[in-house]
Amino acid sequence: MAKENKKKRVLVTCLAVVLALVVLLVGGGWYFFYDLTWGPLPQHDGEMRVAGLRDTVEVFRDEWGIPHIYAQNMYDLYFAQGFVQAQDRWWQMEFWRHTASGRIQELTGKKASLMPTDIFIRSVGWRHVAEEEAESYDAECLSNLQAFADGVNAYIMSRELKHLALEYGVLGLIGIDIKVEPWTPADSLSWAKVMAWDLGPSNSGEEKRSTMYELAGKEMTDKWAPPWPFGKKPTILQLDELGMTDVPQAERVNDAIDDAKVETAVLQDILPDVGFGFGSGRAVGSNNWVIGGNTTKSGMPLLANDPHLGIQMPSIWYAIGLHCKPIDGSPPFDVTGFALSSSPGVIIGHNSHIAWGVTNVNPDVFDLYRIKVNPANPLQYEWNGAWRDIKVRQETINFGDGQSPVTIQVRETHLGPIINDNKVDKETGEIQGFNNKDPMALHWTALESGTILKAVTGLNEATNWEEFREALKYWDVPSQNFVYADVKGNVGYQTPGRIPIRAKHHSGLLPVPGWTNEFEWQGFIPFDKLPTVFNPKRGYVATANQAVVPLEYYDMLASELGEGENYAISQEWDYGYRGQRIIELLEKLAPHSIETLQVLQGDNKLISAEELIPYLGRLRFNEPELNAARDWLMKWDYQFDMDSPQAALYAEFWMQLANNLFGDQLPEQIKLEGWAREMWAAYLLMEQPNDTWWDDASTSDVVETRDDILVRSFREGYNNAVATLGNDRSRWRWGNLHTSTFVSNPLGRSGVSFIEKMVNRGPYPTSGCTGTVNNTRWTVHSGSFAVDHLPSMRMIVDLGDLTRSVAIHTTGQSGHPYSKHYDDMIELWRNIKYHPMLWTRAQVEAAAANKLILKPAN
Repeated sequence: MAKENKKKRVLVTCLAVVLALVVLLVGGGWYFFYDLTWGPLPQHDGEMRVAGLRDTVEVFRDEWGIPHIYAQNMYDLYFAQGFVQAQDRWWQMEFWRHTASGRIQELTGKKASLMPTDIFIRSVGWRHVAEEEAESYDAECLSNLQAFADGVNAYIMSRELKHLALEYGVLGLIGIDIKVEPWTPADSLSWAKVMAWDLGPSNSGEEKRSTMYELAGKEMTDKWAPPWPFGKKPTILQLDELGMTDVPQAERVNDAIDDAKVETAVLQDILPDVGFGFGSGRAVGSNNWVIGGNTTKSGMPLLANDPHLGIQMPSIWYAIGLHCKPIDGSPPFDVTGFALSSSPGVIIGHNSHIAWGVTNVNPDVFDLYRIKVNPANPLQYEWNGAWRDIKVRQETINFGDGQSPVTIQVRETHLGPIINDNKVDKETGEIQGFNNKDPMALHWTALESGTILKAVTGLNEATNWEEFREALKYWDVPSQNFVYADVKGNVGYQTPGRIPIRAKHHSGLLPVPGWTNEFEWQGFIPFDKLPTVFNPKRGYVATANQAVVPLEYYDMLASELGEGENYAISQEWDYGYRGQRIIELLEKLAPHSIETLQVLQGDNKLISAEELIPYLGRLRFNEPELNAARDWLMKWDYQFDMDSPQAALYAEFWMQLANNLFGDQLPEQIKLEGWAREMWAAYLLMEQPNDTWWDDASTSDVVETRDDILVRSFREGYNNAVATLGNDRSRWRWGNLHTSTFVSNPLGRSGVSFIEKMVNRGPYPTSGCTGTVNNTRWTVHSGSFAVDHLPSMRMIVDLGDLTRSVAIHTTGQSGHPYSKHYDDMIELWRNIKYHPMLWTRAQVEAAAANKLILKPAN
């Protein structure tokens, strides 16, 4: 019995030890997971002592986590902005500055897929330009930049690495060693260069057009990329708004390409897609409009804006309110709206006097130049018959996983850096060094020191139209369509930016010789000659990335600035579908209120579908099922609502039509997008039923015509819809095909399902489509209808009562995946709903969910 009791005691003891070990392991594992995921969440309530502050600062956050900061001096205001944005978005800021500096692999380890991106960014030199820019600013801008950086550093240097962001802990587990460096003014300015790239050269058609001209010929190229439809789609400004009523017949600016003394060539990956940094894909557009009081219910202006950018996690925007009532008697400072987490100030929003919104002008402010390198010396290039020395800088690329660094040499000409040196062999991964065969230099306005932060500061402080325009004189790149409204009832529009004047025979559409000054820029269009209007007679201005002005504007510039030059702002615009629809609804829904503008921002009608579907009505199919489906589609209202079954069928049809019409004849170097360019081209080709584009290049013994391709495309689209969504078309839903997935960099692309689920959100059924006002873009060459660009935020400002203004952005205020504010805006965003844009101190305090008091450390 004693032996049995002893055995039982031993067994119990063993079980107890095992249980204790299990508890320790489980408890330890839970503690590790908790510390990894919830440990980085910042303090939003109570009091904090912060080294570097000069006086007490109050931070109120509402139920959405949107902060309003109240300070007693401007240094503390920008300090606190840096502190607060680092609290909520530090990893985004860290990733952005590494992207802008071509140091992504310091965060990911060495990756073949990222090596070309880091090399390209180093070659372009965004970081170098930002550092030069930081030294050139005036005292006020430098003070704001430094105060912001001081606030960021006060936060990041007070926390353990693992408690700054979940990403450090996860990446550390796989051997990525990251050293957090102090934030600098150049870190803030460098991201502005990235945004300028995303809204500029990344959209350039020079590479594509040169390849198409070489492989498909000019005639076919110009049908695939037709001239902008002046007279058929609305420009932003009208002739009378430019002070032009009696002008001579305008010359088509597109004709400049006919006389261009250039040679075409097959170009590939000269300007790579660096979407890993911004989200997915290249920028496509935005909407804004401003309405005068004569067409609003209140009698005061309304202003709306929704910029369209790559889908990403967290949102590119950070909503914030900045308030300062200086104790020295200086004027109070109040502004609210949307900031970039890496920068001080508010980019889009309103202050006590004015409101403003932006869309991309997409001006042609960059050119590719073919360089002739000295065969006897790769560090010289030809210029006007003589050899010039090339500047060389060395760049070292380090890797977070400890692999040996890689050093490259970057060559720079006076026209710009050579951007196709150091190409990576796709098979071996070898960096190939200097390219002396067909080197290309990039000339771009953003590679010169700029003044955009001075413009942002001026906008935030402006009290009227004159001060608004004065601020925009410093908005150099990326040029934006600015709409304006003020509390006195005025509305207006301004194009800013350094927009080059080219030689008459230099279209800007193709790479040009870089060994002669024949193609050098001739200066810039003076600010006072750039398009502008104040209180237009029609009562509104609406922009959606379409052509800014009628062609006659360029005749006016020529008469005032001199004949013989090319003054084109651009020749590559969005083709006007969104702009046309916005104007239709502005006129149809008047008089306007915040509610009517919400309807407009959420409008899903695709005018391209309205243009193309009638051509299906003329067809007869052998299958009764297809005739019935076609007749059913023709009753559709062209709205891409989430629940629309016809929208699903039309999208499947358009996917097939784009591929069958263009995809079989586009060179392999050209990716078929299926956006507004192809939509407009398809519409024009509908009236040319025997055009070569309609012929299927894969059927050498048959020449297909328009109707052959339409029948095939509808049949294939219908069959694809049935295969994906089932036989009962009444149960089809566009939102089941068209979804938004918000992906965080870099963990959201890790390929590890568990980790991706931690940081990504989606897929979410989504309304809208490429080319609708609610512009949730998808791309044909992807083979899916997944959203890659979207309205990154929506804002409506009521100048009659600023407290009634509303807004939303895509995901949430926080960049911490386990914060409740990481994804709490997604449902509002995708359902076109909004939260209040709090304004007055009383409104902010009444809505406060959290209050944090920051005090000086001593």
